[in-house]
Amino acid sequence: MKDLVLATNNPHKVEEIRNKLADSLSIKTLNELGCYDDIPETSDTLQGNASQKAHYLYDKYGCNCFADDTGLEVEALNGEPGVYSARYAGFEKDSEANMRKLLANLSGKENRKARFRTVISLIWEGKEYFFEGIVEGTILTEKHGSEGFGYDPIFQPNGYTKSFAELSMEEKNSISHRGRAVEKLLQFFKTNL
Repeated sequence: MKDLVLATNNPHKVEEIRNKLADSLSIKTLNELGCYDDIPETSDTLQGNASQKAHYLYDKYGCNCFADDTGLEVEALNGEPGVYSARYAGFEKDSEANMRKLLANLSGKENRKARFRTVISLIWEGKEYFFEGIVEGTILTEKHGSEGFGYDPIFQPNGYTKSFAELSMEEKNSISHRGRAVEKLLQFFKTNL
């Protein structure tokens, strides 16, 4: 079984991705690789950030790796917070503050359409590949549920009556942006391994 390093120590991301890829590959985190660096994310696009993180690992450690970047894009806010989703309310990456700011910025707006978008950059045997996953939905007016992370309590995917934070991990993984991008990654490995 080949090793694949995931450019994160976010336990939620790691759990979601291991859940999907566990049978195919041995997924390692940055800590398990011995990387404690603050990997830069200075691009103004999701694809740029994902690529930057993957190349950082590949250039430093020479390992097969992948990195993702995810953004919540709200139609009435011209795609905000987008690439700045994690730091929307400041550099502390405070999910509660991010949700408060988003709800305040949407106050009085009827259009609450939004989508989560994930872009994965995979560097495999020295070559880079990209995979994208999108889930459309609506921003709720208040938080619902306690599962998940980030904006999950205020995002309701189309076709559901619950927020992401009210769905089980299996339900969320089957329809989420990251789940869809990882599914494309899985298909790549099924075809190429």
